[in-house]
Amino acid sequence: MMHLPRRHSSSFHNGLRIAGVMLLACATLPGAAYAQSAPGPQSAPDPLAYGKDQPNGLPPLAPTSGKHGMAVSAQKLASDVGAQILAKGGNAADAAVAMGYALAVVYPAAGNIGGGGFMLLRQPGKPAVFLDFREKAPLAATADMYLDAKGNVIPDQSITGWKAVAVPGTVAGLEDVRRKWGRLSRKAVMEPAIKLARDGFVLAEGDVALLNTSTKDFQVSPEARAIFLRPDGSPLQVGDKLVQTDLAHSLELVAQQGPDAFYKGPIAKTIVAASQKNGGLLQLADFERYTPRQLTPLSCQYRGYTVETSPPPSGGGIALCEILDILSGYDMHALGLHTAPALQREIEAMRHAYSDRRGLGDPAFVQNPVQHLLDPTYAADVRSHIPTDIAVPSSTLKEGEATPEKHETTHFSVIDKDGFAISTTYTLNGWFGAKVIAGNTGFFLNDEMDDFSAKPGAPNMFGIVGSKANAIAPGKTPLSSMSPTIVSRDGKPVLVIGSPGGSRIPTIVLSVILGVVDYGLDIQQAIDLPRLHQQWLPEAVEVEAGAVSPQVQGTLEHEGYRFSPHAPWGMPEGILVGGPKLGEKGTASYYGGYDRRHPGGGATGE
Repeated sequence: MMHLPRRHSSSFHNGLRIAGVMLLACATLPGAAYAQSAPGPQSAPDPLAYGKDQPNGLPPLAPTSGKHGMAVSAQKLASDVGAQILAKGGNAADAAVAMGYALAVVYPAAGNIGGGGFMLLRQPGKPAVFLDFREKAPLAATADMYLDAKGNVIPDQSITGWKAVAVPGTVAGLEDVRRKWGRLSRKAVMEPAIKLARDGFVLAEGDVALLNTSTKDFQVSPEARAIFLRPDGSPLQVGDKLVQTDLAHSLELVAQQGPDAFYKGPIAKTIVAASQKNGGLLQLADFERYTPRQLTPLSCQYRGYTVETSPPPSGGGIALCEILDILSGYDMHALGLHTAPALQREIEAMRHAYSDRRGLGDPAFVQNPVQHLLDPTYAADVRSHIPTDIAVPSSTLKEGEATPEKHETTHFSVIDKDGFAISTTYTLNGWFGAKVIAGNTGFFLNDEMDDFSAKPGAPNMFGIVGSKANAIAPGKTPLSSMSPTIVSRDGKPVLVIGSPGGSRIPTIVLSVILGVVDYGLDIQQAIDLPRLHQQWLPEAVEVEAGAVSPQVQGTLEHEGYRFSPHAPWGMPEGILVGGPKLGEKGTASYYGGYDRRHPGGGATGE
């Protein structure tokens, strides 16, 4: 059995401390109410809310501008890498690939080479392309692999450990993008990530907050302990330098040998050996057979703009477009930002769209009712049954089915001087995936098998009913809500957006689109805007602090709505083209906004 040559163990070095405290204060957006929501039933903590909870808003921040390009991500160092690639003559594809590899180094909780994702690419004047490089179930996977002899779900087997790992797609996907749409060599786009891994980077507040989510898991994994903890086993601190020598070597192998190093060579063999030794299902055949697939993006119209987003195996794009189709029949601008009438219509549109997610799954295995759900006449029919002054009980809608989804994903957006735009969401599923590292490869493997329905028809640990269409099958891709999205007009991108957030992703992206298109917010204001979410069940509307004023909440509660205060969620990263606001001519070509609810992200203009 071949293994990677042993290099010096990855480690950290103490460095100068960085005082990176995010200051949060009250602020006012046009028409927004930032008063604290009235007390209500408190939902479970959101695993994405790893940083300080925002109080009643965020201090004003102008969008980041760029004349020749823009890169935005959840880790500023990765955004800088994207902008540097653009400055060296690379295009958006080169920058996106470089950012994907860089995030695997500087954002190891979700950035990855051991996971998978979706990428939406739009070149001016050309049809948009959707690339699915999601993980796939191993060939040895079975529909009942997580059930005991009595047919009950065995706790945690699909979440932690080698049996939770699906076949990774990131390396194949990034290489496919570079080869088909990029200009630069593989070595050129991977060198920034290799350097960050080999030389290390100083940890800031956001980095440490993420690492702290999994300290106990690192302590029981010899491979993770050597990389992500101090020698005495204590957590890394702000100012420590994280050096990942093993990961640098894995990236160097891919840079030199291409995807074969990962799917046929020493990396694949090391992963398979570790999997088979520890009860996993991965085989070399799983890696050798893996290929990304190019799909046609979903497309819908909103206020004269074309919204292109993810098709199945994502259910997120369908939900987003169905909500927009329903809301297109209302004058949201006239109703007003976060007023009772506007929120009432948003909530009901969300409720209907999420109830309609029944039966969605991998298009290679199931027939998805996409055409029906996105038919304008269907949206009009739904709209005609939405009352304007009373809540619609979820029990009156047909039973919806969904799957458990982790919130711990990441998104990045990039655009170049020619207007070539790319929106990418990729993931390990949970923070640090299945919490396993194969030998001295230096990176975490995903726990994507948890996105399947372990027992279709039965509620999961979150009380969500599993879908038969999303049952486990060999070579199948699990259903997702990831929704990388590009809004365009006349074939030219005007908004590039996406977010992590599990089942909330469609409503996070929706909030930004409504903020920009209907309410005239700039891209940073639209991302800062407090959020709300309704997904059919549970019945209550989840709200961030400041999303609903006491007066509006009182009105809606009188109409039958219930609200559940929630810690901040999501992390959209967006780009607006032409001006800081839609239709407003700016002094630069591109304007970037990033989510400040959690420290560490950034937009970098070129």
